[in-house]
Amino acid sequence: MTQRILVVDDEPAVNELICDALRLSRYEAVSAEHGMDALRILREQRIDLAIIDVNMPIMSGYDLLERMRAAGMGTPVIILTARQEREDT
Repeated sequence: MTQRILVVDDEPAVNELICDALRLSRYEAVSAEHGMDALRILREQRIDLAIIDVNMPIMSGYDLLERMRAAGMGTPVIILTARQEREDT
């Protein structure tokens, strides 16, 4: 069974680049532009891993992760960030 990975990033070029790289590596990539869209997808589909950007409109990546965990979703997550502050990393 192909692993399904959710990519959540509001920048279309970055989102597409990550999805393309995943597909080339034979994963199934699912794309979301913001946290609310990601939550909907997580409720409706089997997702094996989520790659989440921190800086997004509507809901930050941190807020999305908090909502996922509060809803009992144990999906593994990789957080992407360009932030360099110690508390962010």
